[in-house]
Amino acid sequence: MISLTNINKQYGRQLVFVDASFQLNPGEKVGLVGPNGAGKTTLFRMVIGEESPDEGDVSVPKKVTIGYFRQDVEEMQGRSVLDEAIAGSGRAGELHHELEALQRAMEDPEQLDNMDKILERFGEVQEEYEHLGGYTLEAQAREVLAGLGFADEQVEGDVGALSGGWKMRVALARVLLGRPDVLLMDEPTNHLDLESIIWLEQFLRGYEGSLLMTSHDREFMNRLVTKIAEIDGGEIISYTGNYDFYERERTIREANQQAAFARQQSMLAKEQRFIERFKTHAAKAAQVQSRIKALDKIEKIELPKKRQIVKFDFRVPARSGDQVAVIEDLHKSYGSRVIYQGFSLTVRRGERWAVMGRNGAGKSTLLKMIAGATQPDKGEVRLGASLTMGYFAQQSLDVLNPDLTVIDQLQSDFPQDGIGSLRSLAGAFQFSGDDVDKKIRSLSGGEKSRLAMARMLYNPPNFLVLDEPTNHLDLATKEMLVEKLKDFEGTMIFVSHDRMFLRGLGSRVLELGGETGKERLPRIYPGSYDEYVQALGHEAPGIHT
Repeated sequence: MISLTNINKQYGRQLVFVDASFQLNPGEKVGLVGPNGAGKTTLFRMVIGEESPDEGDVSVPKKVTIGYFRQDVEEMQGRSVLDEAIAGSGRAGELHHELEALQRAMEDPEQLDNMDKILERFGEVQEEYEHLGGYTLEAQAREVLAGLGFADEQVEGDVGALSGGWKMRVALARVLLGRPDVLLMDEPTNHLDLESIIWLEQFLRGYEGSLLMTSHDREFMNRLVTKIAEIDGGEIISYTGNYDFYERERTIREANQQAAFARQQSMLAKEQRFIERFKTHAAKAAQVQSRIKALDKIEKIELPKKRQIVKFDFRVPARSGDQVAVIEDLHKSYGSRVIYQGFSLTVRRGERWAVMGRNGAGKSTLLKMIAGATQPDKGEVRLGASLTMGYFAQQSLDVLNPDLTVIDQLQSDFPQDGIGSLRSLAGAFQFSGDDVDKKIRSLSGGEKSRLAMARMLYNPPNFLVLDEPTNHLDLATKEMLVEKLKDFEGTMIFVSHDRMFLRGLGSRVLELGGETGKERLPRIYPGSYDEYVQALGHEAPGIHT
C-alpha cells in the first residue's frame, strides 16, 4: 500500500535515513520505534507529503486516505466540541457543515433569489452525505468523544475553553471519526487516562485499515501491533511480532552481530599479521598483495549500537512513623458537583496506593489535599511523624528556573554534590551530552517533567505523592523508574494511566467512583493491582475487557 524505497534524508550534518526501505501493507498494525531524533516524525511527514526524501521514492496510492494524529494541535475555537470533532472527520465532516450552511441559507429571506440553486445543491450534498453514512456521524462522534473521556456537557461546550490536553483528545476524535484507510498516530496515549486508553485500544482493534504508530506505552503497543519497524542508525529494520517479541529478537540479533564482529576482527588480525610478517619477502609478495586486495573488498561488520541507558542508584530515605496519612470524614465539592462525602482512609508506612477512577472522580483532588495544595470543605488530612513529602504534579514544573540550564538547575539544588554525580542523575532521565546545557525555558513539557522527577528523587522523601509521573517518559526511562521505585523503602500514593507502572508498583488499590448499591462510593482493595484486575474482572473502573 505505502512504500518507502531507498530513502536518504539529511538535516545539515545529521543523517536521518540512509538507503532505508519500508512497506506498510493493507490492514497491518505496525509500531514505529527508535530513540529520540531517530526520524520517526520525519517518516510520518514524508508519508503525508509534508517532507520529501533527498533521494529515493515514497509511494502512496492516490485513492488512499490518510489520517494523521500529531502532538502539535492547531488552534481550536468558535465551535462546540462536537462540531470541531465532526469538522475534521474527512469528507462526511465537510458535507455535514455544508448542509448546516445550506439549511441556514434556506431560512434566510435575503437568499430567495438564489433558492433554486441552494435547493439543488442541498439535494446533491444530502445524497452524498447519506451515501457516506453521514446521518450516523453525530452519534458516532458522541460515542468517540465519550470513549475519550468527554462528559455530555463538555461535548456541547466551547472547544476554545478546553486545556491543551483536552484539545489533543478532540484532535484524536477527529482523526478516528474520519475512518481513513491509513492511520498515522504519534503518541496517541500521551494525554489520555487509563479508561480512555483501554477504550482506544478496543477501537483500534476493530479498525480495519492500516495503522502506523509510536507509543511509550508498552502494554498498548503489545496489544495492538503485529509488527515493529525500528529506525536505527538510518536504517528501518522490521520485526514480525509485538513489542516484547521485538525486544527479544533485537537482543538475539545484537548478540549474533557481536559474535560475527568478534570473528571478523580475529580473521582480520590474522591476515594483517601475515601481511606484516611477509611484506618484505620477495617469495611471498604475490600472496601478500592478494591478501591486501581481498581485505579491501571485505565488507566490515560494525558493532551493534548500544542504547545509552544510564543507571542511577537513588539514596535511601529516612524512616517515617507507621501512620503516614490519616484521612477522616473528607468532604469536597466543586459547585453542585460532589467529589467526596465522608471519605476516610489510612495510609501506612511501606504501602503503595494506586488511585484509580474515571475523569472527574477526584483522583488529582485527593492527591492535592494530601499534599496540602487544596483544602477539604470538611474533614481533615493528618500527616504522620518524621515525614518528608515529595509531591509531583504538573505544577511541579513551575518551580524550575527558566533562565538556568538543566545542569545549572541541578547544581543549584544540590550544591554539595559533584558534577559527575549530577550528570549521571541527568543521564538517567535522558539528558545526555549537550542536553544538560539546554535552557529550561526551551525544554518541552516532557523534558521539564523528567527534570522535575529527577530533582525530587535525587534525595528521595519518605512519602511520594505522584500525579501521572510517567507522562512523557520513554520506555527505557519508565522501566528504570519502576525498577528503582520497587526498591523504594518509603510510602507512595499515585495516579497513573500506565499499566506497567500500576502492575509494577501498586500494592493497594483505591477505586474512586466505584459502584456500590445506588451510590458511587470509593472502593478500597487490599491487594496489588494485578490481584484487583483478577478479582474484579476489569482494568479500570467501568471498563470491561
